[in-house]
Amino acid sequence: MPTRRAFLASGIASGLVSALPVMGQAAHAPSMFDPTPVTFSPDYETGQIVILPRSYFLYHVTAPGQAMRYGIAVARVGLGFTGTAVIGRKVEWPSWRPTPEMIERDAPYAKFKGNNDRMPGGPNNPLGARALYLYQDGKDTYIRIHGTTHPESIGHNASSGCFRMVNKNVIALYDKVPTGTRVTVL
Repeated sequence: MPTRRAFLASGIASGLVSALPVMGQAAHAPSMFDPTPVTFSPDYETGQIVILPRSYFLYHVTAPGQAMRYGIAVARVGLGFTGTAVIGRKVEWPSWRPTPEMIERDAPYAKFKGNNDRMPGGPNNPLGARALYLYQDGKDTYIRIHGTTHPESIGHNASSGCFRMVNKNVIALYDKVPTGTRVTVL
């Protein structure tokens, strides 16, 4: 006959085991914003990036009619970018400084007013692990596709104009696209 102690120990152990993920299974529930290969309009060239802010998705066209879809966070209402640009610059662990408009509009950035301070790149930087700088006619638009320190913002209107991705996803995209890649934001 089992003792009370053995009974309690086996109950606790079975509860712990059932709470552990199955070997090889993701530790988190799959999300609609996880990277997913999808069929896509054949109107876009292989290698091109197409962003649909209203649905919170970025598509990297991998072959005619095929793309890898990534979940993104987009601009807060009234701050969005649309149009066509190219990736003019790529940076690993970028430094960051809010734009003058952000400094005026958002109280947390007031500490940047009247100085030239920049936050160095690293795990606490709002641009995350990688940044792809969007240019039009050879000029920086100040719009970026970048990582984030707030992965919970994916699927929301959260930025001041940029497109945020989970760091591991922006690293994967960064490694696949060269400067000069065309980006269309619809």
